[in-house]
Amino acid sequence: MEWIRGEEIGHGSFATVSKAKPRKGSSNNKALPPLMAVKSSESSTSETLKNEKRVLDRIGACPQIIRCFGDQRSFENGEKLHNLLLEYASGGSLADLVRFHGGKLPEPEIRRHTRAILKGLSFIHAKGFVHCDIKLQNILVFDNGAAKIADFGLAKEASKKTESSCSELRGTPLCMAPESVNDNEYESASDIWALGCAVAEMVSGKPVWNHNAESSLWALLLRIGGEELPEIPEEFSEEGKDFLRKCFVKDSRKRWTAGMLLNHSFVSVDDDDTVLLDKASPRCPFDFPEWVSSSEPNSPEFSRESLNGFEFSSSSTCLTSPENRLRRLVTGGSANWSFSASWVRVRNHNSC
Repeated sequence: MEWIRGEEIGHGSFATVSKAKPRKGSSNNKALPPLMAVKSSESSTSETLKNEKRVLDRIGACPQIIRCFGDQRSFENGEKLHNLLLEYASGGSLADLVRFHGGKLPEPEIRRHTRAILKGLSFIHAKGFVHCDIKLQNILVFDNGAAKIADFGLAKEASKKTESSCSELRGTPLCMAPESVNDNEYESASDIWALGCAVAEMVSGKPVWNHNAESSLWALLLRIGGEELPEIPEEFSEEGKDFLRKCFVKDSRKRWTAGMLLNHSFVSVDDDDTVLLDKASPRCPFDFPEWVSSSEPNSPEFSRESLNGFEFSSSSTCLTSPENRLRRLVTGGSANWSFSASWVRVRNHNSC
């Protein structure tokens, strides 16, 4: 597999992403598209890229998930790089699309994108994995309007524990689920909570938690882990509000799954964005005959490398209560709520 690096189109804390195209005349490039995105990081900080490759290989092909064409090492400008070749999304991310539309998307478009994300999540969860960082910046948009889930650098196997500190967090704070904050639990239900945050942001153009950027991370995590629920945009349709209520159930065992939400009337749309009302939307989890409550939630632990900059304590001892755990996780300083050390942007919509 031979390819040529093009212009840089974005960067994160530990990686850059550039355009790439196959080298002409190489017999090994027949399976490659004419234009790709290559995500690169120094070999010493490439564990997130390696994890992304492993997860994408294990999950397999899905129309709602970004494609990976392989990985390679290179030596460029005196640096050893690890490179991940991915599908190129010329439309940027859903975050770019929201900004391009002045801060909010039309509801038919929100329904369509939400259904695509749910299909992708349903596939990921069925394969036994959790994405762990669902947000608008990690949903990429293509020329035909299709949306695909990207950035699997923080993804993990469901119910799998690793030898690490119980006081570490992964993902983006504003999109974290209560069980992730309180119990360090990252399972499929956590992706559904994050999906609700993304849908609400497509409606209002603002993060779901109306939080002062000058406040501490401690204050935000106390709200997420407490009894307060995220604010549902008032301008959303009743169907949309009901959909978000199913995502924002505090008890992760009672939160709707991706499969359940795909049957909700909010996303029961055809290719023309028309709502199909051929059957009533289930109103609670017990309307599903196959509904079975999950067992007690696990509290998976994660390695320092896989957290990729999201550790808030160096302790390796599990804490005895959510309150004490939060005190170990955060400081009183201000924080960048949208920051994620994993990849956040591929291309600005305005530059398409």
